Amino acid sequence: MDRLLYAGTFLSVLGTGLIAGAFFAFSSFVMGALGKLAPANGIPAMQSINVVVINPLFLGVFVGTAVLCLVLGCSALLRWSEPGSAYLLAGAAVYVFGTFIVTMALNVPLNDQLAAVDPSSANGASVWIRYLTDWTMWNHVRTGAALIASACLIKALP
Repeated sequence: MDRLLYAGTFLSVLGTGLIAGAFFAFSSFVMGALGKLAPANGIPAMQSINVVVINPLFLGVFVGTAVLCLVLGCSALLRWSEPGSAYLLAGAAVYVFGTFIVTMALNVPLNDQLAAVDPSSANGASVWIRYLTDWTMWNHVRTGAALIASACLIKALP
């Protein structure tokens, strides 16, 4: 059981780190670059990104890490007296809530709203301005959560 817990924690460290890096890239330069484009150019670029990101590799890491974190969180509760359990639970909870739930509850609805607009319309431009601000703000939260989760999970390793 200890080997499985170690392997799951190690894989979760890698997953949270990969996701933190992907989200960091968007927060630190991708959204800024897209924001410099005219809405008629920026909107279709982001619409394309939002379609292409739905792929087995990204979703495997993103969702797979959330599933592993749920398992690790339950394991931490069951093994609460073991060293590192608090870090394990914290890392798992921060990833699931701060990264996965934020994505599903906030970023995905914004993506859906953007997908429905005509890039060359006045409404599209209005949605784009709000999207850039709101989506990026929540992406900052996801980035920080994934990074904090990774640090906590590293601390949980024996």
